[in-house]
Amino acid sequence: MVALRSFLAGLALALTSATSAAAVECERMEHQGNRYTVCSVSPDTESLRLFLNDNDGNPLGSFENVQLKLRGLGRQLVFAMNAGMYHEDRSPVGHYLENGDQEMRVLSGASPGNFGLLPNGILCLRSGRADVIETRAYLARKPGCQHATQSGPMLVIDGEMHPRFLKTSTSRYIRNGVGTSDKGTRAVFVISDNAVTFYEFAELFRDKLKTPNALFLDGNVSRLYAPQLGRSDTGRRMGPIVGVSVPATN
Repeated sequence: MVALRSFLAGLALALTSATSAAAVECERMEHQGNRYTVCSVSPDTESLRLFLNDNDGNPLGSFENVQLKLRGLGRQLVFAMNAGMYHEDRSPVGHYLENGDQEMRVLSGASPGNFGLLPNGILCLRSGRADVIETRAYLARKPGCQHATQSGPMLVIDGEMHPRFLKTSTSRYIRNGVGTSDKGTRAVFVISDNAVTFYEFAELFRDKLKTPNALFLDGNVSRLYAPQLGRSDTGRRMGPIVGVSVPATN
């Protein structure tokens, strides 16, 4: 009986991993002596969206709670990452839009900390595409996003590294971010597996991943859910979360 239960548990894990792999491609990668976990999503074929609160308006805060919310919709989470800076009550610092409803307006001025290290930017999710857009360009274009989250600084802007990043910087943290392809059909989510500088992190997106625009999401609270790699980070409660879901298998 114990052996049967173990077999069924292993089978369930294998099926979840197979489903995850079909929807999101995650891999471990090295660049310039640093280690990263990189997950690529095709927004034109996958259900990529943002999550903030549960049905009662309380912050979800964890991948487990996102999974519970999705379960009620007949779906399951196959990839997720924290998706932008937030206040102590876990409300978004900058612009946040979910299912077309605005939780927080766009902040375009300079401010203390990494968020206000201009230019910053916005991850915009629309039907069939995902785009990282510099904040002033976002305000000018009014792209009509279904989901959007603002963070900063930008890592790469139209193929160029953020002008304030220094190669000689000694400020190293675990960091996570997202880059998008020119046509919006590829979104690449990255978390560093060792502490890196902004310069090194941006260099990965520009030179290795070849994403013309990339956005820093956060540092100390960086978390990843990637079951195909056996990874489900816990720790400090999160604010905005970005994830991919598929129809539930049971």
